[in-house]
Amino acid sequence: MKRNLLAIALATTALSGAAQAAELRMSWWGGDSRHAATQEALKICGAKHGHTIKPEFTGWSGHYEKLTTQIAGGTEADIMQVNWPWLSIYSADGTGLADLHELSDTIDLSNWDADQIEAGSMKGKLNGLPISTTGRLFVFNKTTFEKAGLELPTTWDDLLAAGPVFQEKLGDDYYPFEAAKLDAALIMTLYGTQATGKPLIDPETNKLAWTKDELINAIEFYQKLVDNHVIMSWKDVAAAGNVRLHENPNWSNGKIAGTYQWDSTYFKISDPLADGQELVYTDLLSQDGQKTPGIYRKASMVFSISANSPNKEAAAQVVNCLLNESEGVAALGSTRGVPASMAARTQLLDAGAIKQIQIDAQARVINAEGPAIHPMMEFPDVRSAMQDNLELFAYGEVDAATAADEMIYAIEEALEDIAS
Repeated sequence: MKRNLLAIALATTALSGAAQAAELRMSWWGGDSRHAATQEALKICGAKHGHTIKPEFTGWSGHYEKLTTQIAGGTEADIMQVNWPWLSIYSADGTGLADLHELSDTIDLSNWDADQIEAGSMKGKLNGLPISTTGRLFVFNKTTFEKAGLELPTTWDDLLAAGPVFQEKLGDDYYPFEAAKLDAALIMTLYGTQATGKPLIDPETNKLAWTKDELINAIEFYQKLVDNHVIMSWKDVAAAGNVRLHENPNWSNGKIAGTYQWDSTYFKISDPLADGQELVYTDLLSQDGQKTPGIYRKASMVFSISANSPNKEAAAQVVNCLLNESEGVAALGSTRGVPASMAARTQLLDAGAIKQIQIDAQARVINAEGPAIHPMMEFPDVRSAMQDNLELFAYGEVDAATAADEMIYAIEEALEDIAS
C-alpha cells in the first residue's frame, strides 16, 4: 500500500512538472538584427525554463494592422512586442491585456521605476512592461559652436542669438540648429508645453489642453527660428530634397550644428560626422517664465502578455528572462535600445555592449520633468494635423491663427474617432 501511495505521489509530481512546460508564441516587428537576436534569446530562455516559443516576426509596415486583427479575433501570441501608444487601443480599460502586476512573483518589477511602470499602465493595470525608455533631447556640435566663438546654448534666447553669429562668422550656409517636418512640429510642441505647463493633449481628459492663443504663440515661435537664421526655412529644406539628417552632408561636416532627437538615435546621427566633430547632449533649452522643462518622454515599446493566454505564468518566465536574466539580456543586447530594466542596463554597460554616452543621455531623459504624453501624440492623424498645417504656415499660405484653427479641428476630430 505504501509503495502504491509513493508511486502515485511520484506520478503526480511528474505530471505537474510536465504541465509547467508550455508551447508559447511571441510576436514582434523589427529589422534583421533584432529578428536574429530575439530568436536566439527565445531559444536560450525557452531551454532555461523548459518552454518552446514559436517566433512570429515582421517588419514595421503592416504590423499594427496584423496585431490589431489578431487581438480582435483572440488569436494573438502569448507574448507581444507592442508599440506604447497602442495600449490605449488594445486595453483602454486595462482588461484587454494581462495585468503584469499579477505576475510580479515571476517578473522582477523592481528593475523599473514608478514612472516607467505608470507608462505601461492603463487604469492601474500594468499592460505593458517598457523595454526601453526614450525621449527627445538637444544635441549640439560643440566643434562648430567653438568655431563660431560661442558657448553651447542653454536657453532659447541663446539659440536665437546664435543664428546671426553663425551667418556672419561662418557663412550663410551655417545654421546652429535644424527643425524640419516632424522635428519642427515637435519643437513647436516643446515650446508651447514649456510656456503653458500643459501637454498639447491632456491624457486625463482626452481633450486639447492649449487655448488657440497658446497654440498661435507656439506656431509663431517656429517662424522666429527661421527669421533669426537659426534653422533653414521649410521651403529651403524641401528644395534641398528633404534629406534625412543622418544622410545630410551639411550635418556631417558641421554646417548644421544642432538638433532635437530621440536619445536612442545617438549613433545614427553621430556615425556620419566627419573626423574632428564632437556632439554633446545638453539639458532642454529653457525660456523665461516657463512652467515646465517639458521633456517628451515615452516608453519606446513594451512587452505585453495576452489576456487570453492559457500559459501566462510560462509567458511571464520568458519575459523576465528576456528583460532581467543574464542569458536573455546578453542575447537581446541593445537591439531595442538602452534597456529600461536596471539589471539589463547594468549588465550591458559592464560588458561594453552600450556606451556611457547612451546611459548619460537616458539619465537626462529620465531625470527631466514634463507632463505626461498622450498616446495620440504618436498617431498619424494627430501628427499630420500638426505637421501639415505648420507647413502651410511656413510656406505663407495661411497665417498662424488659421493654422491653429485647422490643427485644433483635425486633432479634435482624431480624438473623437478614437473615442468612438
